[in-house]
Amino acid sequence: MTGLACILKKSALPDDAEEFAHETEKLSMTTPAYLNALRAFEAAARHQSFSAAAAELNVTPAAVGQQVRNLESWLGIALFARASSGTARLMLTDVARTALPDIREGFDRLSIGLTRLKDSSVHAGLTVTVSPAFASKWLLPRIEQFQQDYPDMNVLLDTNARSVDFQVERVDVGVRYGAGKWPGLTAVHLMDEVMFPVCAPDYARLKKGKLTAKALEGSTLIHDLSMANDRDYPTWRMWLDASGFNHVNASHGLRINNSASVLQAAIDGQGLALARSVMVKDDLAAGRLVRPFADKGVDCPLTQAYYIVYRPECAELAKVKAFRNWLLFEADQSTSQA
Repeated sequence: MTGLACILKKSALPDDAEEFAHETEKLSMTTPAYLNALRAFEAAARHQSFSAAAAELNVTPAAVGQQVRNLESWLGIALFARASSGTARLMLTDVARTALPDIREGFDRLSIGLTRLKDSSVHAGLTVTVSPAFASKWLLPRIEQFQQDYPDMNVLLDTNARSVDFQVERVDVGVRYGAGKWPGLTAVHLMDEVMFPVCAPDYARLKKGKLTAKALEGSTLIHDLSMANDRDYPTWRMWLDASGFNHVNASHGLRINNSASVLQAAIDGQGLALARSVMVKDDLAAGRLVRPFADKGVDCPLTQAYYIVYRPECAELAKVKAFRNWLLFEADQSTSQA
């Protein structure tokens, strides 16, 4: 009998209070055990095998089988129909098959709840996913300020060109470029951008910081292929036509599938790059790049934008809120100084 139940018993409380004490005692005795039994059942159902479930749970097959039998005894129903042969030796009964999705969802919710408890503090680690180009050209030059504001928070920066599964890979927050809709994620608008030509200040064809139409014809054009699947993503052909340089051949030049590398090639004097304004901002401010058509050409707007993304259930975590608010502040500072 638990301590709480003993106290209630000794107090000679009315029948309904004694019944409550009995239920309290029963709950404390059975809940942990049957959570383990439910875990064994869920794993066995998923693998259709006690052996495979045992390997996952790091116990013996006999232990898994005993847990399932205990659960069946407690429920008073059969959960599996044991087949004597065949690849699927365990077959779910109809009632077990019906209940299984709810049990799985329950474990998922428990996992999320425990993660919230573990990660609720601003002092917890923060996993951030961004593209390699965005990390090197925008985030890394600024993130020192966030580290100063939150010195106890360990930031893990995952620079990944692919879209990761936030739940599977335990990602807290990310920055993505797109239309603002990703399944299972909340998206908060961060920044828009435009594209325009840039080159090194000592680019051989420049005259007093400008480039003539004739010089443009013989220049190497550096093409950004990082968004090749986006039909609306501005190309050199689009910019040349919009800026009145229809006669210039846009098919030649250097093609690179990373926006940061496109800018580096321009910094190294290899040609003219069609730059993304968010990526190139710091290089322009530092004088590493210049805009040879700032007073003549046009800026090509992009139909997509940058978004802060995170799972809805993580929206109120202190560390996610802190990083989200910092990103929004930095983006506002960045665009207001453009």
